[in-house]
Amino acid sequence: MRLISRTALAFAIALSALGAPASAQKPADSKEAAAEKEAAPIPPPNVSVTRHKGVFGGQAISYTATTGETYLKAEDGTPKAAIFSTSYVKDGKDPNRPVTFLFNGGPGSGSVWLHMGAFGPKRVAIPSDGRDDGAPPFPIVDNPDSLLDVTDIVFIDPVGTGFSHALGKTDPKDYWGVSADAKSVADFIRLWLNENGRWNAPKFLGGESYGTTRSAAVANALEGAYNDVSLNGIILISTILDFGAQAEVQGNEMPYVIALPTMAATAWYHGKVADKPADVASFVAEARAFAQGPYLSALAKGNALTGEERAGIRRQLARFTGLSETYLDQADLRVSTSRFYKELLRDRGLTVGRLDSRYTGKDYDNAGETPDNDPSFYGIDGGYTAAINAYVRQDLGYKTDRSYVTIGGVGNWDWDLKGDGWEGKYYKSVSPYIGKALRENSGLRVFVGQGYYDFATPFFGAEYSLSRTGIPADRIQFHYYDAGHMMYVRDEDRAKLTGDVRAFIRAR
Repeated sequence: MRLISRTALAFAIALSALGAPASAQKPADSKEAAAEKEAAPIPPPNVSVTRHKGVFGGQAISYTATTGETYLKAEDGTPKAAIFSTSYVKDGKDPNRPVTFLFNGGPGSGSVWLHMGAFGPKRVAIPSDGRDDGAPPFPIVDNPDSLLDVTDIVFIDPVGTGFSHALGKTDPKDYWGVSADAKSVADFIRLWLNENGRWNAPKFLGGESYGTTRSAAVANALEGAYNDVSLNGIILISTILDFGAQAEVQGNEMPYVIALPTMAATAWYHGKVADKPADVASFVAEARAFAQGPYLSALAKGNALTGEERAGIRRQLARFTGLSETYLDQADLRVSTSRFYKELLRDRGLTVGRLDSRYTGKDYDNAGETPDNDPSFYGIDGGYTAAINAYVRQDLGYKTDRSYVTIGGVGNWDWDLKGDGWEGKYYKSVSPYIGKALRENSGLRVFVGQGYYDFATPFFGAEYSLSRTGIPADRIQFHYYDAGHMMYVRDEDRAKLTGDVRAFIRAR
């Protein structure tokens, strides 16, 4: 490996300006010190370039990794924000080689999960079977499942995530919203295409969780005006597009319908189903049919659902959820996901995970209504956090004193969809962006990957949101996995996911 790095020379200028005697210096937390910091020169982007070799998809690949900052600038050229990214580009400078832009969700999450879990050239090896990841050291191993045999890859951390941050006097809140965030990512992609000479290359865009929301909004920002950046594919992993349909508020019946097939899969996995079918897919198919048929119709009747009709729905609901008819009656046939996590395995003194309901946890006591925490998140976060910090600083040679923000790095999020009329103010769905992109780009296709055991973004929610009027169905493909939100933590599903996405890219 050969290391090439560019350091921030302008720091020397800033330091020379601070040469006053110690007695004249301002306290570090004073308003004056903060003002001086804002007025200090902004150093050039911090970037590291390294060269590597690996075997991916059975092919030996030599590639260059470029990790560091790209500045988003105002019209007058003033740097406003530093976007941290890691680009893996196959050596040879083929201007027509596919390139895939990836990010995670949150919306305050860095791209560490897809980077170190699924598609990057290295990954962190944590338990594959739903066990806690424990304590370090966590193995960082070669990832032969990476997509570098078929596409260059750019992992993007939006402002407030990873090492990305606002610059100078810029308020980071300027970037914290569906539309503002999408514009900043789209601006970054345009800059990357400029700098790398890839405007005519096949382009793929993808994200996980809120990253699927971002994918739809970024696709709209790229293709929704005359100065198009045309896409070949959108990759949606653990999809959330329609927030209105899945909002757990009183009077909204859809969240119960959407969550039911995932409850059925979870009950099946944990042995809570009588006469358990041989495979989860067949049981899920039954639950899906019940959810969108008899169950939806029953909930729509509200208080008019009585007598034997109500009893019949309750019996079927008990079979699919693994919960008692008494409990279902007390919940008026509407069980929130947070209650389900606690109730399903209460007799065993365990809770099930939200991100991945294969995981189980043990609360402080067994009497509560909801879990203390999500065992499927605290079961993986330590390994991923350690891995990204070690890998970027050691293997990729990136030097910084900033802390990598894995998740939770943004404040209040602006959910209004700017420039889309009244519909963006009341019903929060970016599904129409996908429909518009498909209708106006005949070469665009959509990949949807969903885990059966994911309550954060239930697979039936993805199916529902992408089956609405105005969304062409013939260029959308669905793939299902025997894990949860981050299906790639399961070894078998990581291989299947990367194989499915590889085939999707090759079939452009």
